[in-house]
Amino acid sequence: MTFKEIKELIEVFDESELSKLSIKEGEFKIKLDKNVTAPQLVTQTPIQVPQAQISTPAQVAETPSQTDDNSDYITSPMVGTFYEAPSPTSDTYVRVGDKVKAGQTVCIVEAMKIMNEIQAEFDCEILEILIEDGQAVEFDTPLYKVRRV
Repeated sequence: MTFKEIKELIEVFDESELSKLSIKEGEFKIKLDKNVTAPQLVTQTPIQVPQAQISTPAQVAETPSQTDDNSDYITSPMVGTFYEAPSPTSDTYVRVGDKVKAGQTVCIVEAMKIMNEIQAEFDCEILEILIEDGQAVEFDTPLYKVRRV
């Protein structure tokens, strides 16, 4: 069989309802099977990142509106995804009106599959939650409007 004949045979086989085909002509043998998947070539090895919780102090942003109402902001120290609870079924870390102590966890920012606990740098009261759960945040994105206590 010539290369052209083999190519035509494969095309006809692909379009047919046959699932297997075997041809033997002298010393030439060919077997075609639609149920066999071709081996997959892996070109890169995935890197496993261990799940860990890293405590990261929250950043405090100075904004012009702070001088008007004596409030500060807890901002994201990194790029990632904001979560206001340790798991989807858990209670949130903080709510509006809560008094927070310095070092207390207020949320999580997930970055590269690592859950980073964000902690308050000072005692404060939560005035407003500025980000929705599961929302992407950038470096220095205001997360909470707070008042120092």
